Amino acid sequence: MADHVRIEHDSIGEVEIPAEALWGAQTQRSLRNFAISEDKIPIKLIYALALIKQASASANARLGVLDESKKELIINAASAIANGAHDDQFPLKVWQTGSGTQSNMNLNEVISNLASQATQEPLGSHRPIHPNDDVNKSQSTNDVFPTAIHVAAVQGITNRLLPELQRMIDALSKKSEDWNHIIKMGRTHLQDAVPITLGQECSAWQDQLSTAANRIHSGLQELYPLPLGGTAVGTGLNTPYNFDKEAIKELSSLTGLPFSCASNKFAAMASHDGLVNTMTHLRMLAIALLKIVNDLRLLACGPRAGIGELMLPANEPGSSIMPGKVNPTQCEAMAMVCTQVIGLDAAVAMAGSGGHLQMNVYKPLIGFNLLHSIDLLHDACLSCRVNMVEGIKPNHSKIKHDLNQSLMLVTALVPKIGYEKSTAIAQHAHKNGLSLREAALALEYINEVEFDLLIKPELMISPKKPIN
Repeated sequence: MADHVRIEHDSIGEVEIPAEALWGAQTQRSLRNFAISEDKIPIKLIYALALIKQASASANARLGVLDESKKELIINAASAIANGAHDDQFPLKVWQTGSGTQSNMNLNEVISNLASQATQEPLGSHRPIHPNDDVNKSQSTNDVFPTAIHVAAVQGITNRLLPELQRMIDALSKKSEDWNHIIKMGRTHLQDAVPITLGQECSAWQDQLSTAANRIHSGLQELYPLPLGGTAVGTGLNTPYNFDKEAIKELSSLTGLPFSCASNKFAAMASHDGLVNTMTHLRMLAIALLKIVNDLRLLACGPRAGIGELMLPANEPGSSIMPGKVNPTQCEAMAMVCTQVIGLDAAVAMAGSGGHLQMNVYKPLIGFNLLHSIDLLHDACLSCRVNMVEGIKPNHSKIKHDLNQSLMLVTALVPKIGYEKSTAIAQHAHKNGLSLREAALALEYINEVEFDLLIKPELMISPKKPIN
């Protein structure tokens, strides 16, 4: 059994660690003490931490507090981690210490052991790189972990979510343009209303998503300023002068993103309002997407006993008992994702309010929910666009039938004969199963020529143009 483990020491005592594991004593203690669910620290957060270790090592060397040889070992190890070479060495759960200390130490220990491997030193020897004294130099979990959340969130939003959201917006924009000549019935309170074009209806969805994207993009301004360099409580204890600026400049270079030093590190570390704000913007996107897919499944419901104005792609059989049934499954998947994100936002809001004095101890939860929401929304938008939105087709015959049967076209008569007489026409038509035209002529409130001039759906989809 001894061949399968090695013994390491930390400030509390001895710890048995799997012999080939690259992590060390503090990671192993966390595995034992926080065996809570299967939720692991997101790997993208690990990659962000690795980038911070690279940037910090470069800054420390440039400022004369870290040897060049140690810098190179740290950078090489951290770079390999950031590129996904050692994903299996980061097994810790979200539900750990609220600062994320064990995950920060997980990084420090793995980098130390990778340096040991590179120099033929034993694992756990902390030679030639010590996890605290070298890898964690000029840092504290309290500034490093929230910095990593900022970095991972900005990367996820900039590189994945916003580009995919723009592709969804573009797909809806094309549908709106293609459908702008198709006149159909609008609906308010789920009841017939006045005419609208299918393109106009679709333009509302497009604009909702454009506005949501703009909100998310604007929220990035609060994520660019980083607390790195504040160390334990924001004072920068144990950092060389200008470490924060040098490290963040290096981090910006590594990521290609415009990160900067937080103007007040005490605020950036005691609270995480920028992260909470970003999560709120993700919730608003989820709300918009939920409204849109609910509209789509209403307009596509049927195909014969519902509204049936849209035809969604038939991607898979919809029932294990009803032959030929096809369901709006992409709408349902998106609705579940949106509902989940809305719930995750509530947790982040509570977590954001949970800081005490110089420390918020909900960091892993905030990072997990925020990055999980970015991934959920990206994946759901991609799936929804490719498997549904791009393949939606209008049901022209049903749209025309509903338009011709609507009683609300009578609204066009109001300027001519008034609200009360128009109401009487609609009620008479509905009660007696007549068309509006038949009812209007029967009640003799308007003549045939005037009715035909006024009841033209194509004239009802925009304000009346002035007569010159």
